[in-house]
Amino acid sequence: MHVTHLSLADFRSYARAEVTLDPGVTAFVGPNGQGKTNLVEAVGYLATLGSHRVASDAPLVRVGADRAIIRAQVRQGERQQLVELELNPGKSNRARINRSSQVRPRDVLGIVRTVLFAPEDLALVKGDPGERRRFLDELITARSPRMAGVRSDYERVLKQRNTLLKSAALARRHGGRSMDLSTLDVWDQHLARVGAELLAQRLDLVAAVQPLADKAYEQLAPGGGPLALEYRPSAPGEAHTREDLHTQLMAALADARKQEIERGVTLVGPHRDDLLLKLGQLPAKGYASHGESWSYALALRLASYDLLRAEGNEPVLVLDDVFAELDARRRERLAELVAPGEQVLVTAAVDDDVPRVLSGARYAVADGTVERV
Repeated sequence: MHVTHLSLADFRSYARAEVTLDPGVTAFVGPNGQGKTNLVEAVGYLATLGSHRVASDAPLVRVGADRAIIRAQVRQGERQQLVELELNPGKSNRARINRSSQVRPRDVLGIVRTVLFAPEDLALVKGDPGERRRFLDELITARSPRMAGVRSDYERVLKQRNTLLKSAALARRHGGRSMDLSTLDVWDQHLARVGAELLAQRLDLVAAVQPLADKAYEQLAPGGGPLALEYRPSAPGEAHTREDLHTQLMAALADARKQEIERGVTLVGPHRDDLLLKLGQLPAKGYASHGESWSYALALRLASYDLLRAEGNEPVLVLDDVFAELDARRRERLAELVAPGEQVLVTAAVDDDVPRVLSGARYAVADGTVERV
């Protein structure tokens, strides 16, 4: 699978941009702040319905504009599809496939798949648990786009449950009568049902990624491992099937109910879990050096790529200003590993930051223009 054409309107710094893309390597080169990352960010947004740089859509719309449009022509084998997203901050986003009638934005998931390497990836190792949960959930959705609906359902149930708990906590603190919490039992069932499905997918993913990440780390930093991934659920137990995970979550919610009512927030569920990253016998966070942390983050992305490719739909590889962050040894090894990709998009401030093995098309990016050179 590869993107053959990218079209932007009022996205980030671009009033308009039209970029034709080929299979193989394409590098966008230009000084910092000229819009290189904006181009690959748009491709990534089509794959995940989110940005790797910001948490909301508002910064993605050009200053002075009401909306932004990302449109891409995508080829998979002999099949071509046109996918379009309209970003409307403060309102619902819109989507179209092959210029047909409007579909839900999440219906476009799976048409474009990406694995993105970026300086922000260091947060996978050094950041808070939310970074690692996001890594797992985005990869789950790339493997199975229907999981976007499961994630959305979980977030909706969690929000409703938290609202009920917060109201109960406020009533207690202000000396009011105790609220009727009979509906909390219903929300517990909903949370456990949807949460169990998400948990089962995460556990399956960790098991699949583990050997691939260990292999990738050895390729990037020979002799530096072993690498291990350990999922840490907020609901203790050894369950793995959806049914057993549902039972495990229900028990944990029952145990935590008194504390949850006191604090006014849900304390158990996938939104509170973590992925422990270990290097040797020690957690990578706090013990790994800067170089080891970079290698670990890169190994997770390479494992994601290998997993998606093995499952039959090779993703677009995006390397956003990564090589400038790496030493010469890691730079060359990473380049050699990704060079065979069906489509590789690279951003760099200068040509020298792009390893020679990544030869291919070059675009100069400056002053809001993107020109092939």
